Amino acid sequence: MAQAAPAALDFGGTMTARIPNPAIAAGPDVLPALLSVAEAVKKTGLPETTLNLVYLRASQINGSSWNVNKHSSDLKAAGESDERIHTVASWRDTPFFTPEERAALALAEAATLLAGPDPVSDEVWAEAAKYYNDQELAGILLATGFNNLWHRLMPTTRQPAQPVAG
Repeated sequence: MAQAAPAALDFGGTMTARIPNPAIAAGPDVLPALLSVAEAVKKTGLPETTLNLVYLRASQINGSSWNVNKHSSDLKAAGESDERIHTVASWRDTPFFTPEERAALALAEAATLLAGPDPVSDEVWAEAAKYYNDQELAGILLATGFNNLWHRLMPTTRQPAQPVAG
């Protein structure tokens, strides 16, 4: 017996949230707690630009429009060039990133994808460790993990990307 074809998906460009932002809908204690984690990650010594590049790349991998928009806007507001913002997804093939940033992006990608028997290879780890101390490496991993939490919340509840306040 043949299976029924899946229902067509509407990619009309509009998305309606299933519930309000889960960090708000869960109760008054959740969003402040999450924001305090974000502030703590900023204090790990990782350069803010690198932190935002890591956030943007993990957001792209996870297909979270809300987060891609937010972190692209954060980078733009911090004075980053359009070339760097627009090519984060293809950082390996562009001349716009430093060796340190490339190492952080590789580690963030590996920690986001976590597939296979050795998802974060010794080579990826060693390259990042050439440029970052233990606290900064922890910052990359905490930023990646924390950002990936948001990627589970926002797309699942269909939170649309928000216009950036000018």
